[in-house]
This record gives sequence, C-alpha cells and structure tokens, in this order.
Amino acid sequence: MKVTLSVIKADIGGFPGHVSVHPDLMKKAEEKLKEARQSGLIIDFKILAAGDDLELIMTHTKGTDNEEIHKLAWDTFLAATEVAKELKLYGAGQDLLTDTFSGNVKGMGPGVAEIEMEERPSEPVLVFMADKCSPAAWNLPLFRIFADPFNTSGLVIDPKMTDGFKFEIHDIKENKRVFLKTPEDTYTILALIGNTSRYVIKSVESATLGITAAVASTQRLSLIAGKYVGKDDPVLIVRAQNGLPSVGEITEAFAFPHLVEGWMRGSHNGPLMPVSFKDARPLRFDGPPRVICAGFQLANGTLHGPVDMFDDPAFDLTRQKASEIAEYMRRHGIFEPHRLPAEEMEYTRLPQVLKKLEGIFEDID
Repeated sequence: MKVTLSVIKADIGGFPGHVSVHPDLMKKAEEKLKEARQSGLIIDFKILAAGDDLELIMTHTKGTDNEEIHKLAWDTFLAATEVAKELKLYGAGQDLLTDTFSGNVKGMGPGVAEIEMEERPSEPVLVFMADKCSPAAWNLPLFRIFADPFNTSGLVIDPKMTDGFKFEIHDIKENKRVFLKTPEDTYTILALIGNTSRYVIKSVESATLGITAAVASTQRLSLIAGKYVGKDDPVLIVRAQNGLPSVGEITEAFAFPHLVEGWMRGSHNGPLMPVSFKDARPLRFDGPPRVICAGFQLANGTLHGPVDMFDDPAFDLTRQKASEIAEYMRRHGIFEPHRLPAEEMEYTRLPQVLKKLEGIFEDID
C-alpha cells in the first residue's frame, strides 16, 4: 500500500499579533480532521502550531496533489478562519488568497509539502515547520543533510549513500526547475541555492534507492498575491535511516543558526532558531525566526508521535548563538544587512516612497 504524507499549513490569525495560534483554532481543526478520519478520507493526522501558523499533518492513500485532501485542508482553514474572526485575531484568514477552491491549494496561499511512499520495514520521518522566514530557509540545511560529509558521515561510510542524491531546484521567480546530482554537480548546486531570494530546493531523491528522501514547500506569498501578505513560513518532510541520513544527521544540520529572510514584517534577515514546541512563539521583534521538528514513526499510515526533536539541551548553545546573532542584527535597525535589500522589499511600502521622491531627485553633474 502506498501512503501519502501531506503537510499543509496556513496563517489564518495570530494570537496576539503574529505570535501563536489560538487554542480554539486548533480545536476547530481537530474537529474537521477527526470527521475526515472517521469517514475514511484520511488514515491519521496530527495538528501542531509553529508561531502563528496552523500545521495540518495528514496520512492517506490518495497520492499527492489530491483534490479531496486539499479541499479538506482548505475547508479546515476556512472553518478555523471563522473562529479567528469571532475572536478578532490579527490577520484572520490572511494566507487564504482566494475565495474559491480550484482543485488544490497550490497558488492559493497555504504551504504544502507531500511525499507518496511505499513504507519501508521501518519508516522514521521528520517534519520541520518554520515561522517568520522564506522557503529558502531549507536550502542550507538540506544541502548539509544530503551533500555535506562534514555534517552527514553516512555520505562517506554508508554504501547506500556514496552515490549521492538528486536535487530538484526551483527558480521561483521564473517558475522553472532543474535537476542536479551530487557529488558531480555540487558546485553548480551551490551556485544556485546560495541565491536564497530566487532558488529553492524542492525535493531530494536517493540516487541508489530511487526514492524521494525530502520534500519542501516553495510557495512565495508575495509573488502569488502581488503584495506583502506575510512571510511564507515553509514546511519540510525528511525521511531517515536505511540508506538515507540518520535522524541525528538530519537534526545536526540545524545546529548552526544560519541567517534567513523574514522576521519582522518579512523584511529582515535573522537567525533560524531551533526550538521546542512550547517555545515556537516568536516574541522579540516578531522573532527571531523559529523552526520546530516533529519526529514520527510511520506504520501502515499511522503517525506514532510526535517526538519534540529540538526539546534537547544539546541545542542550547545553538539557541544562545541565535540570540547573540539576533542582538547583533537588531542593532542595525532599518539599515542593511538587517533589513532586506531593495529588490526583496518590492512588495512593501518602499516602492511608494521612491515614487513619491521621483520629482525631487536631481541629476548629479
């Protein structure tokens, strides 16, 4: 039996401001997904929150991009949005960019990551959920997990991994994609994914096993809506063990709090801080950006877990370093490199400011 793991998220109202998801929204989502499980539409589900993002984690046998599953997620977000409006939560329904469902939620606002798989004898899966950052936040960790032997020793010592991995990379501005393989295309991959405003890793496949090892959401809300409507807050699914990186090698990639786009008003660079579920509430300047990780053991479509993978004192030093970086970046105020460069500010008020000054700027002799 092929099982599909779908992770679909949306910001449909913050509590308060952009901090967290109100418990009543999670309760409403649980009611909707319980009904779907009882009807047989889905096998199992879990509901989590990363900052102000409601995260729906579902298993089923419908495959990826399935209309019924995506409609379930959409209807769940709509129902929870009504609760958000009743509570007068900030930004109620802000990630729902259209009034009419059109087959699947892609291009409609919510973020999506899905993997269809034949379950292995043991199927450990990690689900990462980030808040206050763009989808390119996964570029550096995914490269380290699947291409950097200084992070993942299995690339050297596991015969099932030494042939490398195939990366699917999306150009999110031109809506194009390319497939490149490690180790032979390593430098080309780095040339692309180092440009985090344009190129995003969508998926990774094992060259030896021929199975999908990771899938990320790549939605850019501003490019969809044509204006700033919130940061993208991506999700990521990574399978582990038995010819793939181990659980520990996967989480190790987040031990360095690298800079990501997002933070306050989606307009600043800040460190990605790995935190426990209870600390996934960005409070300082709406940040710094946070990432949580839910560990599951998948068995016949049932989600056993989650284990709170970053609820570990081993990440305390990373969190301390992230706090130091956040302090350093904040001292720049509105100056770059804390504020994003102009080309990444085109959906904010900056273009209006420049237009207002068009008749004031003078040529320099």
